[in-house]
Amino acid sequence: MAGMTQPAAPDPSANGFRPVRVLVVDDDALVRAGLTMMLDGAAGIAVVGEAADGDEVPAAADAHGPDVVLMDLRMPRVDGITATRRLRARPRPPEIIVLTTFDTDENILHALRAGASGFLLKDTPPARIAEAVRQVAAGEPILSPRITRRLMDRVAVQAGAYAQARAALATLSPRERDVVAAIGQGRSNTETATALDMTLATVKSHVSHILTKLALDNRTQIALLAHDAGLV
Repeated sequence: MAGMTQPAAPDPSANGFRPVRVLVVDDDALVRAGLTMMLDGAAGIAVVGEAADGDEVPAAADAHGPDVVLMDLRMPRVDGITATRRLRARPRPPEIIVLTTFDTDENILHALRAGASGFLLKDTPPARIAEAVRQVAAGEPILSPRITRRLMDRVAVQAGAYAQARAALATLSPRERDVVAAIGQGRSNTETATALDMTLATVKSHVSHILTKLALDNRTQIALLAHDAGLV
């Protein structure tokens, strides 16, 4: 009827449902403000605190008890990967989503190994960031599609290198493979001789045969072969 007001949007905290509590960590005050404004307007989410650097995260987590932390990577005193590792080592830690503009393979892998449950880029649409917060809070890890594709490509490349390296090793004798492993571990010829109970001349002969059989140029390439083959 005319003049009647529209009903209010459902309150996610009603009926005993607690909103996902979020801590925003970023050294850029404008980014923190934008994320806070965007997430506070999303259903089922409440921003409970902010931190401007990784060294502020433990105290902020203690003070606000977040369920999810949105973590920047590049910060002046303590970076996001270090802060993530420290936070995840604590009892009952919050889930962590790394939110950054830096999507190098090293950053992605280091963040995931440190315990992050998600990795998103800062150009991710606001609705997608909010949904990622809800998903991670529910125990579902999240990666942006672009990052997922890159990780899949990286795994495919590594799998191909592994298969090629193992095929190359299959052409060597057992003792030659032992020498490859020793070189991959950074051992010199003398150290290899001691470790494998060989004479120095025998080790040098094996190295020469390995280079010839595999058409390699130097010991560095032997070491890379050992790495690709999973010997190191």
